[in-house]
Amino acid sequence: MKENVGNPLHLKSVNHISLICRSVEESMDFYQNVLGFFPIRRPGSFDFDGAWLFGYGIGIHLLEAENPEKLPKKKEINPKDNHISFQCESMGAVEKKLKEMEINYVRATVEEGGIQVDQLFFHDPDGFMIEICNCDSLPVIPLVGEVARSCSRLNLHLMQNQNQQQIHKIVK
Repeated sequence: MKENVGNPLHLKSVNHISLICRSVEESMDFYQNVLGFFPIRRPGSFDFDGAWLFGYGIGIHLLEAENPEKLPKKKEINPKDNHISFQCESMGAVEKKLKEMEINYVRATVEEGGIQVDQLFFHDPDGFMIEICNCDSLPVIPLVGEVARSCSRLNLHLMQNQNQQQIHKIVK
């Protein structure tokens, strides 16, 4: 039996996402002032414009488009589009801040087993979808023989450790 069936590539976490943008400056402003990321050092050996930001345990790498005018412009906010999701402490505070900043958004709700998850979707300056939610109240339920757990990072880590222990027992 394979030693690392549950994690064949020995992954540890998500490191960053890369986003192509029309204007690095405009995107940096958005990710700093709307989402709270902060700029970090980017290797000087790159031969293209860009910026790196970090926050909430993940990096955002902004890459300036070679032909910004050719990037598609998204106007409709579609929750089923590609997106990155952030959990928040207060959906009310997020919605109030989005209104104050005059950022268009769409509200959605998911209900499962009596648990309600609220979601707000909006675009960054280049049309990339951002979701803010209270998703940690929705349990992560493995499809095979595991107990329900919440989406929190601690519980996910515990679940991964349990899976590794079970795999280790099988291998022995």
